[in-house]
Amino acid sequence: MGDKWGDGSKKHTPLRDLATAQHGVVSTRQLKLLGYTRSSAAKAAKAGRLHRIHRGVYAVGHTDLTWKGNCMAAVLACVPAVASHWTAARVWGLVQSNSTFHLTVPSERRAKKGFVLHFARLHREDVATEAGIPVTSLARTLLDLAPLVDPGRLARLLEAAEKLEDDEGRKPFDLREFASLLARSSHHPGYGPLRRALRLYRPELAVLRSNLERDFRALLRASSLPLPSHNVNVGAYELDCYWPEHRFCVELDVFATHGSRRSFETDREREDDLLLAGIEVMRVTDVRLEREPDAVIERLRSHLERRRRTLALD
Repeated sequence: MGDKWGDGSKKHTPLRDLATAQHGVVSTRQLKLLGYTRSSAAKAAKAGRLHRIHRGVYAVGHTDLTWKGNCMAAVLACVPAVASHWTAARVWGLVQSNSTFHLTVPSERRAKKGFVLHFARLHREDVATEAGIPVTSLARTLLDLAPLVDPGRLARLLEAAEKLEDDEGRKPFDLREFASLLARSSHHPGYGPLRRALRLYRPELAVLRSNLERDFRALLRASSLPLPSHNVNVGAYELDCYWPEHRFCVELDVFATHGSRRSFETDREREDDLLLAGIEVMRVTDVRLEREPDAVIERLRSHLERRRRTLALD
């Protein structure tokens, strides 16, 4: 922030830290939370410590903002908002240029000059923070772009997404996240293009999963167990095999489709949400089903009987 903060008093340290985390910009709302009155903010602006970028948004110390600084300023100017579409694609590193800032907001409003506003109530899984900027998740970003590009461009965007890696070597690309998104986005114009692109992009994963589903269905038919409903939407989630009368589901797992830390966390949040809804989950992997199919069926039988007794008591 340069030398324009005078004596360098420690009272400005929180502002410096916030501005640094937000690529050099802050909002008047944030200034107020830090204890700056309208009068003190005006004095800071007059002294060259704050520089108005948009209504209610200031650059701190100088106006030489990076693209990310201008992107963060756009998000702050339209709160609550997240960077989306092509702007999100640049934040994630999928494209190298983006001149107009695309933002998604929860309700209709008049767009500010230089911004393109999209209106959508995003699911909490569809929002992320990347490089300190509120942004649509990687999966949601590609869903929003899917109807805007041809199949070849979409395939290249997916390929670029899979190559992404953070500073700690973790990959944000997670096919389970895409599956969860598609399960609750069937009316989105990008649903069809993205679903087709995912099938073409990693067809071997679709084959692996379909084989697992086929083998499990065959085991169920050969048993005396009641047959479940398949691929049922319950709330925000699609359940692989669901026994509604038992409030019980089996999730079929192929490691190749979600071998990531993000998926590890998402799966546990998903199970917690289902448990709160009164639904218990049993996970069956491809390896386990191949190695001990009879044991899987017997364990499932025990679970269903236990659930039958439990729900009868209720």
